[in-house]
Amino acid sequence: MPNPLKYNKKFDELNEEEKKLLEINKKSIADFVEQSSSISDINYATRNAHAKTYAVAKGTFWIDPGIPESLQPFFDKEKFDLVIRFSNAQLKIKNSKRDIPAYGFAVQIRDENNNVLSNYPLVNFPLFPVNSVSNFLKLFTAVNRSYIKKWSNLFTLVTQVVKIIPSVLTGSFIKNTIKLFSKKNDFILSFDYHSVGAYRLGDHIMKIKLVPKSVDKNIGRKKNTKEALKSYFHEHDFTADVLIQLCYDLKDQPINKLNVEWKNSPFIKIGEVKINREALLDPRDFTNENLSFNPFESKTIFQPVGKIQKLRDEAYKVSVQTRRKINKLLHGKSG
Repeated sequence: MPNPLKYNKKFDELNEEEKKLLEINKKSIADFVEQSSSISDINYATRNAHAKTYAVAKGTFWIDPGIPESLQPFFDKEKFDLVIRFSNAQLKIKNSKRDIPAYGFAVQIRDENNNVLSNYPLVNFPLFPVNSVSNFLKLFTAVNRSYIKKWSNLFTLVTQVVKIIPSVLTGSFIKNTIKLFSKKNDFILSFDYHSVGAYRLGDHIMKIKLVPKSVDKNIGRKKNTKEALKSYFHEHDFTADVLIQLCYDLKDQPINKLNVEWKNSPFIKIGEVKINREALLDPRDFTNENLSFNPFESKTIFQPVGKIQKLRDEAYKVSVQTRRKINKLLHGKSG
């Protein structure tokens, strides 16, 4: 294999139009979060994405003793502590028995002093439907406003949805969409989880994949997802392999083209995620709901890479700050 490509801040740079659209989008995020309790008919402000929490758990990241020597400086301990949040991607919380199968597996890695090393919001779909930053910001703003203004913003939303259709017609995207919906009734822990965008690994650039071991996809068919998770962890441990791909060539492993999978980059196993049974945290503890999994709160050498990823920095900040402000007013807790 050739040497991995080195990180360059140019991968993340936004142009002036994109910066202006980002400011508009940030305002729509704040407006959404401020009204999210009434949108979802609950007594707290929610996130602007992955609003629905199924469970929060403690886990352990065990480092594989056989990882390549070049990666060992990044994983210099035998194990690291984890906090993990299971979620659904919808913006509005619904009390339905069966949600759309758009799941989140957000991982926070902490050191021996309980300081955050890195955050990785993993999802069970490996691709992102939009490559254009401008189109994404316009779409995300339209979605937020559609929830706030109800049907009055429908035409704008439909217009933005039409613009992204060409980017979801790639072979990779169609293949993975068919695969996802063929598994729509499968248990949440039976899915593979992906970083979608790229992340730094020191001077290198990586993507992450989490592959569960020996999880029956038919678990919890007669229960909603939250109940199924609770029941599973009452009886079982959970283990998953952690794999990474490195970027060697932008043609085969594009940073800012998220609607295709990386190719010609072998998966490298770096360790395992382990969640012991009875490891779920108290869902009544509001501190768990106020946790942040912002990948830009990671140490610099583990932060996201790419223009779409860069948008998340500002979006997370606005969402978290607004959510905590509202929840402090509602519950007297800042999280």
